[in-house]
Amino acid sequence: MAAEASLRVRAARGSIVNAGFMVGIHTLSLLKGFVIAAFLTRTEYGIWGIALITVGTLTWLKQVGIGDKYVQDQTDDPELAYQRAFTIDMLSNVALLVIALVALPGLAVAYGHWEIVAPGAVLAVAVAAQSFKTPVWIFYRDLRYGRQRAIEAVDPAVSFAVTVALAIAGAGYWSLVIGFAAGVAASGAVAVAASPYPLALRYDRAKVREYFDFSWPIFVAGASALLIPQLAMLVGTWKLGLAGAGVIALAGSVGSYTDRIDELVTWTLYPAICRVRDRTDVLFEAFAKSNRMALMCGVPFGVGISLFAADLVHRVLGNEWRGAIGLLEVFGLLAAAHHVGFNWVAFFSARGETRPMAITSLVILASFLVTTVPLTVAYGLRGYAAGMAIVTAVSLAMRGWYLARLFRGFRILNHGLRAIAPTVPGAVAVLLVRQAESGERTPAMAAGELILFAALTLASTIALERELLRELLGYLRGRSAPLAPAGTSITGPVA
Repeated sequence: MAAEASLRVRAARGSIVNAGFMVGIHTLSLLKGFVIAAFLTRTEYGIWGIALITVGTLTWLKQVGIGDKYVQDQTDDPELAYQRAFTIDMLSNVALLVIALVALPGLAVAYGHWEIVAPGAVLAVAVAAQSFKTPVWIFYRDLRYGRQRAIEAVDPAVSFAVTVALAIAGAGYWSLVIGFAAGVAASGAVAVAASPYPLALRYDRAKVREYFDFSWPIFVAGASALLIPQLAMLVGTWKLGLAGAGVIALAGSVGSYTDRIDELVTWTLYPAICRVRDRTDVLFEAFAKSNRMALMCGVPFGVGISLFAADLVHRVLGNEWRGAIGLLEVFGLLAAAHHVGFNWVAFFSARGETRPMAITSLVILASFLVTTVPLTVAYGLRGYAAGMAIVTAVSLAMRGWYLARLFRGFRILNHGLRAIAPTVPGAVAVLLVRQAESGERTPAMAAGELILFAALTLASTIALERELLRELLGYLRGRSAPLAPAGTSITGPVA
């Protein structure tokens, strides 16, 4: 019990401390997207969006669970375990690089824009080079979150500095391409220098097969999920041109930001989850608390983007982006809803049950093809927004169904309503204030409403999540909470 309580403290403190640290780093990425939008035209941003979505496929496909499986590997030789994982990751990256370089000309023909080939090739090489960042897995496996996050912070920090400097200098979309590559190179160099084990290729056929059995459903899930933004950009370009593709790419950055926050909390816990994967009661408590922690940030951010989308466009991006207002409003709400139960994949991965991810992704892809694609063709950006709302609902239903199978009596709707509740008073207050406003909207009005929204949301969160916040503060001070009895959680009885 003492060891489990210590593990709980280490994991929870890691989640809290690293969340605060990495929120700032990932905020740089979000700011970069909006800052660069002020220096690039919508057409230039559209080219970047196509290149990023195209080569971004590599980034997602390479995340086929190799690092997750390495964390599960309980071999007595940690150096050998890492070198085997590094070898498998390197082989997969080289294969994906070849596929990308072969596919880029065909994608250029499909989009009708050969400008994406050169930046796409640079991005593909940079993504393949991310194998040199894998030493962070070693610190992650040992729950040494501070060292892990410090190394990972190098990439977005360098990328932000280089990208903004080049954009100001007039480099256009190349500022984003070069900034991305510079971040990967700098982070890889730091990771290799900090690694406790030397890089080496150690091929083991039996180990490759073991990794394959774990990873192929994750690969299918990643491939299916990546087809959605790829097809969205393709259909958006055909229907709306590069300017419309730029709007879709900008709106997508809202969801990407909140996804990173939730992933941070979820995957910080993953090594600890693997160690208690046979304790369903402890898993449920970890799931409920970690998801509510992420929702404390994700829901207010998404709702805030929706409430202040028009101010963001008019005051920051410029009137050229006014066509993005409606899509940003919808995507803000979808980003908030998307995070309900978002961390379910970590708990199934810890138990070695990866097939539900593949099934869920294929169902989501099918819903995108039969709803979002035809709606976009018929109604443009409004159709795209409506279609993505349907896709989000399907995603929530699928994860809720699987979670109910793992955690007896779980109801995703009840879980979601509790998480969203603290944001409601602030949002309602802002909407009521706007009903009373008259005359031209000023920056002071927007700032006042933003302060009102933030203050009421914070107060509501403290009031409704007092017990959870008190427990988290206890972890920061090094005190552990009593372990939950079997069949119970922070939200009460499971059944």
